[in-house]
Amino acid sequence: MFLLNAFSLNMISAFPVEIRVEEISLEEAKSLAANTRSAVGHADTANVFGSVLGINVPTNRATVSLEIGERALIGQYIGPRLQEGATILPEGATIKWLLITLR
Repeated sequence: MFLLNAFSLNMISAFPVEIRVEEISLEEAKSLAANTRSAVGHADTANVFGSVLGINVPTNRATVSLEIGERALIGQYIGPRLQEGATILPEGATIKWLLITLR
C-alpha cells in the first residue's frame, strides 16, 4: 500500500475500475501507515505527515501504478502553503485522511 499526498487517475493501471474513497480517522491512518511505502513527493509534506503519523515518511517522487484490489492511504493537506523546512502541522491546518480502494 502506498502513502500518498495526492491521487490521480494516471495512477490506475487498468480500466474499467471502481474507486472507493472513504474518510478515516487519524488513529486508523496511523495503523495503516506503518505498512505503507511513501510516494510523498515533497519533503515538507513528508515531514509533516511523519510528525502527525508518528513514523518516518521519506520523500519519494515515485511513479505509482495501482492494480485492481490495491489500496492507498492519502493525506489531503488543507491549509496555507507549507513554509520551507516545515516539520509540524501549521496552526489552522488539517490533514484529511482518505483510504482509496480499487475494485
